[in-house]
Amino acid sequence: MKIQFFCPYWGSETLDFKTFLDKVRKAGYDGVEMSLPIESESREDISGLLQLSGMKFIAQHWETSTADFREHKVEFQRRLVNLVKANPLFINTQTGKDFFSFQQNAELIEIADKISQTYGVKIIHETHRGKFSFAPHITFGYLTSFPGLRLGLDISHWCNVAESWLDDQSEAINMAISRADHIHARVGFPEGPQIPDPRAPEWQEALEKHLKWWKQVIYQRSDEGWSQFSITPEFGPYPYMTILPHSRLPLANQWEVNVFMMEYLKSKLS
Repeated sequence: MKIQFFCPYWGSETLDFKTFLDKVRKAGYDGVEMSLPIESESREDISGLLQLSGMKFIAQHWETSTADFREHKVEFQRRLVNLVKANPLFINTQTGKDFFSFQQNAELIEIADKISQTYGVKIIHETHRGKFSFAPHITFGYLTSFPGLRLGLDISHWCNVAESWLDDQSEAINMAISRADHIHARVGFPEGPQIPDPRAPEWQEALEKHLKWWKQVIYQRSDEGWSQFSITPEFGPYPYMTILPHSRLPLANQWEVNVFMMEYLKSKLS
């Protein structure tokens, strides 16, 4: 199975977009994962540059944040429809709110499914703090209720939420792994969603824990006959990246860490 690696736009927003794409290509990525502006002209400008670059594109939705459910539902639908118009490989969406009811979050999942069927673009749901999928035991209930629900697995969030390595939640973890169609390769730990630097020896236990989960996903999809799979190394800038007091300098270079993760996973998953 061929594994394709995608570069997050998160953390590189200050770069000219064409410069960013050139940097992504030279680093050895296959494509980019990012959201798009809601304005059609700006969206089309970015989509055009993506097509010219030859880079593959995963659309990312995270912006819908209003607490009023009726407003949230309208914006959620509008943003997903905006993304499908750019013809991405698929959409990875941070869906709902941790404080919405099960029924409300379920309605959002159903909206995403309807958009997916209408436009012929796959939509998966990212495991993320603050969303319907903020914890493994909660996500398990949605996966049980929606047999077609597929995930973008970012298990770093769950380590943080549960303040553990999730050893006592194997049923929920195994269910999530069985539904994972994409990986965000960020390494978390029980007290945070991102270790400072996966290259440091003191964080090797955390790295190895995540690698074990990621391997399970890759092996299962390979056994199911998948010919390719996507991974986005997604270490983020501040406030995910720890900074030094007073100077506010990051403890590591975000770009270098994500390139390291790509190279590391190429060596471990080949």
